Amino acid sequence: MPKVTVLDVRLYGEPIATLTNLQDGRTIFAFNEAYIENEQRPTLSLSYKDPFGALITKFRPYNMVVPPFFSNLLPEGPLRRYLADRAGVKPTREFFLLWMLGRDLPGAVTVNPSEGEDAPQDDEQAGIEARPNALRFSLAGVQLKFSAFKNDGKGGGLTISAQGTGGSWIVKLPSQQYGGVPENEFAMMTIARMMGMDVPEIQLVDLDAVGGLPQGVGELRGSALVIKRFDRTPDGPVHIEDFAQIFGVFPDDKYSKGNYRMIGRILGIETGTADVAEFIRRLVFNVLIGNGDMHLKNWSLIYPDRRTPALSPAYDLLSTIPYIEGEDTAALNFSRTKKMAALSKDELVHLAAKAELSEKLVLDTARETVERFKEVWEAEKKNLPMAAKVLETIDAHVRTIELYREFS
Repeated sequence: MPKVTVLDVRLYGEPIATLTNLQDGRTIFAFNEAYIENEQRPTLSLSYKDPFGALITKFRPYNMVVPPFFSNLLPEGPLRRYLADRAGVKPTREFFLLWMLGRDLPGAVTVNPSEGEDAPQDDEQAGIEARPNALRFSLAGVQLKFSAFKNDGKGGGLTISAQGTGGSWIVKLPSQQYGGVPENEFAMMTIARMMGMDVPEIQLVDLDAVGGLPQGVGELRGSALVIKRFDRTPDGPVHIEDFAQIFGVFPDDKYSKGNYRMIGRILGIETGTADVAEFIRRLVFNVLIGNGDMHLKNWSLIYPDRRTPALSPAYDLLSTIPYIEGEDTAALNFSRTKKMAALSKDELVHLAAKAELSEKLVLDTARETVERFKEVWEAEKKNLPMAAKVLETIDAHVRTIELYREFS
């Protein structure tokens, strides 16, 4: 008989499904009967809804990796390698990595060993000590970022702890490759908030104010960006999912298997007018500041009532063009193009038509965003802690954008 290891998938602490890993490396996902029969069940993912709104209950097995929804819960790149090493798990063995990190995942989903199960034994990892939850992490990404607790008492600051379940703040450490990234993101997120976008609470803190920085992250200098987790509240976790999960694609395909038109169409179907307008507002804003990294994982839905989706607060807003000379393309196609300079009223009209959104709503929101950006940017750009190169690059970039010229 093949060896089978089972993990319970819980949503808001309640078991809803299982992930079963077979000895040949395949992973099988299945919903529990009670979840299937519950007409008021909380939503795990729009990817599990068929075109008629019914719950999908039959799934194919995945070899070596877990299904896309769960693969997207795991960190990527250097952070994955770092945490896998800390947990004693191979980075490519997603089932076992999920087991190790499953107590502090984004949103309200957790993954736990089934009752009576020992730690899953990866045959290729024999002899390596498993360290469950070796270090908390938060939203996936390549920049090192960890979930932390805000310290009580006079000292303030935050603490990254090596055990337990996660805190309610994200600490994004300085990049070893590019200077001033936390300051850049703080400035762009601040401008976005001033323009009326939904942005979580953020702070810039000296690295000395962050306790428990793990060994092995390298020599870091400068400030860290601290962000209040919008999937954590005093009443418990709030479920979220990103658009790679919604579209059922793996993290490696976050730049290639989707576009902004598709995101807009989902929002038009599943959410309200205010969320569609906020999507257009953020889309135009990211073009104006030159953010070429708004891929599928940088757009998310949130489920405040556990069932009905809304566009989540904004995150990962920063200008990428100062770091990549000559790069002026968006992470995804708008509708027909991904050239930022080519974003125009005509391109937005095409996007609106294909996504079945109100053309008037899209164009009115775009115009308002351009006008509001010009006002806030000119008033605040010299008051924010971004490098001079960031300011100068955005000033030069924005004048190349057709939409900016059309609405000026």
